[in-house]
Amino acid sequence: MRDAWRLAVGTFTALPVSPPVQADRAVLGRAMLLAPLTTAPAALVWAGLGAAASSGWAPAGVVAVIALVVTALLSRALHLDGLADLADGLTSGHDPVRSLEVMRRGDTGPAGAAAVVLVLLLDAACLAVLLGSAAGTALALVALVASRLACPVCAREGIPAARGEGLGRGVSGTVAEVGLLGVVVAVGAVAAAAGVVLAPLAGISSWTGALGPLLVVLAGVVAAVVTRAHAVRRLGGITGDVIGAALEIALATGLVTASVVMTAVVHA
Repeated sequence: MRDAWRLAVGTFTALPVSPPVQADRAVLGRAMLLAPLTTAPAALVWAGLGAAASSGWAPAGVVAVIALVVTALLSRALHLDGLADLADGLTSGHDPVRSLEVMRRGDTGPAGAAAVVLVLLLDAACLAVLLGSAAGTALALVALVASRLACPVCAREGIPAARGEGLGRGVSGTVAEVGLLGVVVAVGAVAAAAGVVLAPLAGISSWTGALGPLLVVLAGVVAAVVTRAHAVRRLGGITGDVIGAALEIALATGLVTASVVMTAVVHA
């Protein structure tokens, strides 16, 4: 488990950690399951920024952008790079070999640039709404944590790798279905429990407090599954870029869902 922690933190964050002693498929699978917990540094920053915005110490729009900048720095912008590469690859044509070659190059084309800009704009718009209140900040944190469920979703058993090397080849098929279900249920349960606890502070019912976070988690997981399925259909399997793209799409979907939930609660 120590190696899995080291691998998860070293892969999904910019925090310095010792390299794992071994990195076999069992360790890789555990690292994918631990991915949601690697959001802790970014989550602390988001919570602090949300407190600043909700108390009127900083404009919500500025705080939203800062939250995204910090998150990108903490992840070395790895996931945004995956989103750009996948967008470029999928728009280069229907030949999987050509698409994978375009993704391998690393340079960002028009489709990749547009995907990153549009997703970040969407994230910022949602965070500007969410970080202005304690309840909204809590939903934003749920979206952040749930977005990392894209990692075990993409690494689920039965999902092939698109290449014979790289991160996708290493983690493909390493997460058992029971493990994936377990981590999704765990994240959903913790999010719902937190919603119930915070519901009185937001002036809403416990049922509403639990349902909102569950919808955010579900939306993120569905977005990750859809992204993975499309990538497998077009590329023949997953790559590290697919995982990064699924994560960013799951985050954006979760934040949109959280914004809709907050708007519905405010106008209820």
